[in-house]
Amino acid sequence: MMDLFDTPGEELPASDAPRPLADRLRPRLLADVIGQRQILGPEAPLTVMLKANALGSIIFWGPPGVGKTTIARLLAEETDLKFVQISAIFSGVPELRKVFQAAQNRRDNGQGTLLFVDEIHRFNKAQQDSFLPLMEDGTLVLVGATTENPSFELNAAVLSRAQVLVLERLSADELELLVQRAETEAGRVLPLEAGARRAVLEMADGDGRSLLNLIEQILAWDLQSPIDQRTLSTRLMRRAAVYDKSGDSHYNLISALHKSIRGSDPDAALYWFARMVQGGED
Repeated sequence: MMDLFDTPGEELPASDAPRPLADRLRPRLLADVIGQRQILGPEAPLTVMLKANALGSIIFWGPPGVGKTTIARLLAEETDLKFVQISAIFSGVPELRKVFQAAQNRRDNGQGTLLFVDEIHRFNKAQQDSFLPLMEDGTLVLVGATTENPSFELNAAVLSRAQVLVLERLSADELELLVQRAETEAGRVLPLEAGARRAVLEMADGDGRSLLNLIEQILAWDLQSPIDQRTLSTRLMRRAAVYDKSGDSHYNLISALHKSIRGSDPDAALYWFARMVQGGED
């Protein structure tokens, strides 16, 4: 439901609208979030903040599909803040002004705002600086999400007022829990043999949203019996390996290659080398 100070684009989807599996399985409580125990565990940063009723501005740094948006939304619910989401890709100065004014109006009426900014690193320096006054006076709690290293992509002034929390790719066991939730939601078991089931987890490459998209495709198939890994590979394409030629993935893979060579592990060295070449490395 919208309040008096909502801006266009904040409406919730109609309850009878078609919803992807990833949206239907979105956790309703922080305790339901799969993975990310390093920030959500009993003594982890977010848990400590919430217990002390002192949620501050945060930058979530991590790969796609690991729960950045979901955790931000749940933080707003836990703290009774109005959740507002914008994307740095589509938002400019006029949109920011409207969001800021709405947040100030809410504050005047006794309600706080949690502003979630997806791809926050895409905002330029002036746009990032515009958040500072509202962060300092408590008009809003900023939660930014980025797949890039915040130390390189965000202003020092923003970083000094926010805590950077690192989110990790989901492990195979965590992805399996997600599969089980999807099967419960669907009311049936995925028609996959054991090898094919493991292959689906590998295809997701630690990305929960990607896994749920794969599951949604599989559930749509009209199968009379479980299929094996070979049949699965003809029906689904493996997710492209994440790689960039100058960003975090580039340096992470180079580091892994160097460590494998120094550790005298030829198999690992060849694997990381192949990953880089396949990703387009010179």
